Amino acid sequence: MESRSLTVRGVELTFLEVGEGPLALCLHGFPDTAHTWRHLGPRLAEAGFHAVAPFNRGYAPSAVPADGLHQTGALAADANALHEALGGNDRAVLVGHDWGALAAYGAAGSGPDRWARVVGMAVPPTSATGLSLLSYEQVRRFWYAYFFLHPLAEMIVARDDLAFVEGLWRDWSPGYDASEDLGPVKRALSGPANLTAALGTYRATFGGGEQSPGLADEQAACGEVPPQPTLYLHGDQDGCVGVDVARAAAPAFDREGCAFAVVPGTGHFLHLEAPGAVNDRIVAFLTG
Repeated sequence: MESRSLTVRGVELTFLEVGEGPLALCLHGFPDTAHTWRHLGPRLAEAGFHAVAPFNRGYAPSAVPADGLHQTGALAADANALHEALGGNDRAVLVGHDWGALAAYGAAGSGPDRWARVVGMAVPPTSATGLSLLSYEQVRRFWYAYFFLHPLAEMIVARDDLAFVEGLWRDWSPGYDASEDLGPVKRALSGPANLTAALGTYRATFGGGEQSPGLADEQAACGEVPPQPTLYLHGDQDGCVGVDVARAAAPAFDREGCAFAVVPGTGHFLHLEAPGAVNDRIVAFLTG
């Protein structure tokens, strides 16, 4: 995948791209980078898509946004702006993982004429999960999100070459060797401003961080099941968002054109742990 940059909504975003055809925009989460799509991108290109994987605003080499906005609605608005900047049409598709899944729901819901199909992984639409997000077990899994609201979070996360981040990968995808992923992640988050930007999404979500009223539509759509045909995938060993939360959301995908599946033997980074099976399912859905 080749690297290129564009400035959209006042922020220079760097992205990896491969292939030609309808746009397939692939959005990553935390703590991750565009390199997370190194298996899926070429598969999408083989299937006739122009696969594009941006580094989220604030994740190096993308710029830290001057507007200070890191809410999921801002990520969704960036996705819609990239659709326009890259010449996307109504055959464009979205794939999102973790925060990128919420951003994909938000982009699809606020720009329904732009996107034909959507794939979300590891974080279901919050409107569909009911009270499962408030269970003791899930609140316990989310300990890190609440910790990120603390003013000492940057100092602690940055210690020992971002050892904290390595721990999250181990906890969230037990048994997965993340050595190929952690190098790009550390480069993306090693700058103090970059790490603060990444934690800013948690602060905007859980702690009342900087919000833009101009992104109200995108922000609201981030929590909803998109109106387009949507595939949702979740690992049954996910240590970040429990499979019980995903199963609580399953009925929301019980409509024509949608699909829901739990991928056995995988954790939070299921698309990296079982790239063959996961990407086969994604490509079949997007081309079906």
